[in-house]
Amino acid sequence: MKKWSTAFLLLTLVLVLAACGSKPQETSQGSSDTSSNGSAKTETTTEPVKLVVGATAVPHAEILNFIKPKLKEEGVDLEVKEFTDYVLPNTQLFEKQLDANFFQHQPYLDDQNKKNNFNLVGVIGVHVEPFGAYSKKYKTKEEIPNGAKVAIPNDATNGGRALLLLAKNGLITLKDGVGINATVKDIATNPKNLEIKELEAAMLPRVLDEVDLALINTNYALEAKLVPTKDALFIEDKESPYTNLLVARPDNKDSEAIQKLAKALTSPDVKKFIEDKYQGAIVPAF
Repeated sequence: MKKWSTAFLLLTLVLVLAACGSKPQETSQGSSDTSSNGSAKTETTTEPVKLVVGATAVPHAEILNFIKPKLKEEGVDLEVKEFTDYVLPNTQLFEKQLDANFFQHQPYLDDQNKKNNFNLVGVIGVHVEPFGAYSKKYKTKEEIPNGAKVAIPNDATNGGRALLLLAKNGLITLKDGVGINATVKDIATNPKNLEIKELEAAMLPRVLDEVDLALINTNYALEAKLVPTKDALFIEDKESPYTNLLVARPDNKDSEAIQKLAKALTSPDVKKFIEDKYQGAIVPAF
């Protein structure tokens, strides 16, 4: 009987010692320590969220690359995928090969959604590539005389854009409701009897000597060494419907990562970057 009692005591001692020597299991996601009351506390680490954003090279990809370090600090790993066309960025976003894109304005997005049965949505406006009116003969719009020759682009999108800008500055009026789809046939009143000529957009800087006023796309203005905010008699402002947008899908537009991207794109640092780098050729819309 004594032998059984001794064996029982030894077994109990072994079990107690084994229990005292055990430790809490650490998780693979972090390290553990002990709080003041003796309980185990685990610190978890969060993996960065990857965002793949499609963009054209200038200025969109340049702006995205500028904010990459800031987003990384906030747990967003931004990958910028550059495109040379305006079709694939929307197609790949719709097909979920991209998380967002940054290259287009609302009228173009609306047109692409309608034509392709997409449902892409603008998240936030970032900048305007201002469309301006230029003249080598006059310094202000008030100097433009009766019967002045005015050249505008002959393509539908930019032609309507030019007419809207003329109307906004009081040189013509347009029929109610025509909006960005305006054509010369939609001119309601023309108090100065402007002679409006429709030409290929690329030709407009070359005819500045031959006309009184030309409305020129930003890229062609820059090629002609014109600075929109300095040389234009009047230009679009940040209220332009042609503000370039960050675009996403309905299923991810409100996600934390997309919202962090939107906030970074409209930060004071980005505003300064745009103003310093592009010197008025690109105008912040926020």
